[in-house]
Amino acid sequence: MATLIHPTAVIHPGAELHPTVQIGAYAVIGDNVKVGPGTTIGAHVVLEGPTEIGARNQIFPGAVIGSEPQDLKYDGAPTGVKIGDDNRIREYVTINRATGAGEATVVGSSNLLMAYVHVAHNCVLGDSVVIANGVALAGHVHIESRATIGGVLGIHQFVHIGRLAMVGGMSRIDRDVPPYMLIEGNPSRVRSLNLVGLKRSGMTADEIGQLKKAFRTLYRSGYTLTQSLEHLDLLSDNQHLQHLRRFLQLSQMEGRRGLIPGRRTKGLQVEG
Repeated sequence: MATLIHPTAVIHPGAELHPTVQIGAYAVIGDNVKVGPGTTIGAHVVLEGPTEIGARNQIFPGAVIGSEPQDLKYDGAPTGVKIGDDNRIREYVTINRATGAGEATVVGSSNLLMAYVHVAHNCVLGDSVVIANGVALAGHVHIESRATIGGVLGIHQFVHIGRLAMVGGMSRIDRDVPPYMLIEGNPSRVRSLNLVGLKRSGMTADEIGQLKKAFRTLYRSGYTLTQSLEHLDLLSDNQHLQHLRRFLQLSQMEGRRGLIPGRRTKGLQVEG
């Protein structure tokens, strides 16, 4: 199996690599790095620990994973990065460790992070997330599963992006993006449901129909958020509406950024 590791690679004796891991030229693997079976590590990749990487990941040339957070509060505490299985991490992606002792930056499974994506400290990504080229995630950003993020944009710290949301390229994302919605612009606005994504996800026509009714209630009725939530309770219940309601409620909690508004100023008014 030694032929799977290029002779110019530098591997710390404290690293734990499955025998099937492939490592390219001039890669550097630091102490307390664990890499699972079938993972490929490209040329000039740098992995610093503590970092745990699962199975069958593809890490392309120049990526840097597990380096110290770019956070002035960081005091050298032991923090980490945890990455699941079957991810594609393209060229020059950077994923930083968390800030506080015992914390971790987390990337789930089956995600695609395109070239030059930056994932800052304490970010949490679900599964099957697609993030296009040149996207920068600030600290503590949470992205739920199957969301799609367009290229060349920044996401403000502590922002949450909901399940199956679609964010258009070059948008400014400074508040929470509700699940199932399509967001675009600077300043960004909720434009419509992410209908293409919903259909591809396997949702039934009835489930999509209920989300359409929810969208009209939230963004075309002129109701306040409290009134909208009351009207959502009257719709036929399903797991997607439950998730949407809970996301909207949690977005108003202390420490959260609030919601990106609709394209009409009267849509989804949030009480002051």
